[in-house]
Amino acid sequence: MSAYPPIAEHGVIGDLQTAALVSTAGDIDWWCAPRFDSPSLFAALLDAAGGGRCRLAVDREASPDVTVKQLYLAGTAILVTRFLSPDGVAEVVDFMLPDTSPAPGDLHRIVRTARVVRGRVPFLLECRPRFDYGRADHTLSVLDDRGVRLRGPGQDLCVQATGPVVLRPDGADATARFVLEAGGTATVCLTALPSGAEPPAPPDDRTVRAAFDTCRSFWYEWLRASTYRGRWRQMVDRSAITLKLLSYHPTGAPIAAATAGLPEQVGGERNWDYRYTWIRDASLSVHTLIGLGFREEAQAFRHWVRERIESAGAEHDGLRIMYRVDGERLLGEETLPHWEGYRGSAPVRIGNGAADQLQLDIYGEAAFAFAAGEGDGNGDMGALRGWDAFRRMVDWLTEQWDRPDEGIWETRGGRQDFTYSRLMCWVAFDRAIRLARAHARPADLDRWTSERDDILRQIVQRGWNPERRAFTQHYRTEVLDASLLLMPKVGFLSPTDPDWLSTLDAMDRELVCDSLVYRYDPAASPDGLRGSEGTFNLCTFLYVEAMARAGRIERARYAFDKMLTYANHVGLFAEEIGPSGEQLGNFPQAFTHLALIDAALALDEELDRRGIA
Repeated sequence: MSAYPPIAEHGVIGDLQTAALVSTAGDIDWWCAPRFDSPSLFAALLDAAGGGRCRLAVDREASPDVTVKQLYLAGTAILVTRFLSPDGVAEVVDFMLPDTSPAPGDLHRIVRTARVVRGRVPFLLECRPRFDYGRADHTLSVLDDRGVRLRGPGQDLCVQATGPVVLRPDGADATARFVLEAGGTATVCLTALPSGAEPPAPPDDRTVRAAFDTCRSFWYEWLRASTYRGRWRQMVDRSAITLKLLSYHPTGAPIAAATAGLPEQVGGERNWDYRYTWIRDASLSVHTLIGLGFREEAQAFRHWVRERIESAGAEHDGLRIMYRVDGERLLGEETLPHWEGYRGSAPVRIGNGAADQLQLDIYGEAAFAFAAGEGDGNGDMGALRGWDAFRRMVDWLTEQWDRPDEGIWETRGGRQDFTYSRLMCWVAFDRAIRLARAHARPADLDRWTSERDDILRQIVQRGWNPERRAFTQHYRTEVLDASLLLMPKVGFLSPTDPDWLSTLDAMDRELVCDSLVYRYDPAASPDGLRGSEGTFNLCTFLYVEAMARAGRIERARYAFDKMLTYANHVGLFAEEIGPSGEQLGNFPQAFTHLALIDAALALDEELDRRGIA
């Protein structure tokens, strides 16, 4: 078990097409290339023995008494891991140069620079990739004494070094031991590239420094576009950078998280692959991005969603709930039985079987995204072709909205009449009506208005439980569901409506534990899966926003500040918080970080309105 660091003991780096996790031990224990959803090169986080890793750290055999600190260079995605030992102080700086070209890249490089600030420090380098989720063997060929090529199926990994690093074969892997004096540096570049492609030019101090400066300047310039000047700027900036890192630049599609298979309960089976683009998560991010001033990113995603709607064809056959980053629909789920999973959490799944589920809420979230920022003249719905596809989708929904579905949480316990799904269908019609009127576009407004109003009446009559005095998860249960925290955000109810305040009070009693919020109670509402889960970080931030809008501003602020203490040492969140305060689930999770930003924006607005510092 000690072979697995806590999930929170990682930072993330990326080039806007791939992302890697770097542990506080100096290990890259997760990296997939050439895309987020490609097979892994390093995945020791899911199988310590067979997943593969690249370690660049102080040599613990030669210098065992080491304290480690990790931080980001402020305002960037450049990660610094510091090693403090009796021998001296050393650092490893990890980064990837962002690739902003419009086409997917074949070459992806991690730059790892070791340097000594004080003293004389021994280092260990071990590069042990395991291609194709550890299912494929690889071979090693020597380029020179500072470079090797590790050849896998269809993809290779070049390892090239500067300074006193002399690479030595260790079977099919590469290792090195070296010592740096104060002021000394050495760089190791890991380059994933197609089989047979020419290896990149060997790095030197000048090109490494230039790449570092370019990377730093990119993030400084990008973050300058943020309009946020509120009370929690450091956390909001870090969340914004994280959302950018989790976006696939060639298409503008954001993924849900950088990883696959990390458990919602250690030892449990709730282990999913989140390296895909969910219509829901990404659509809600549009409002967040616009709220921060990142209109280019918001527009890129709206364009991506419009293409998915258009691809449904003349007779709209429904959106998928998730896609690969290039828009591909095939996400077949399989397990990796040769891997034990994080701390024994099996099965390890890649792909996602929930892709074929019916989740009707996604139509509301897509419409919510299109309606966001339409007043700035950059909306997609003014385009005739885009409107025609959108209209067909809404017409299709008039015949489909009153169906049971699997719901927002992708439960595998059968379809229900989920209140949240009906709520977002109401949003779909409501925003479609607004867009048609705003752009004077052809639409069956009478039919859309009738359906919208029918949904509202149905939710009020069947989604409201008079005994609980709350809106419930679905029409045949008394169970509460934190997804309904979005009711006031989408305009279905006023945030101070008595029925909403009563629902919020019921959630306080049943779903909230020391300001942390559960999605729902799986024991009371079986979801078809064994085991339990932690509190859901997204829901905690939605709870903060709902309380702030409801006028419960001091409680909201206290809950928000407490929630920030659960961030890891570099300001990142996974999906959930476990019973001992540990981070659980895939990491870092985009949905959590966008909800953090929304909560901060809501709190700032309400505090400013009341004149509170």
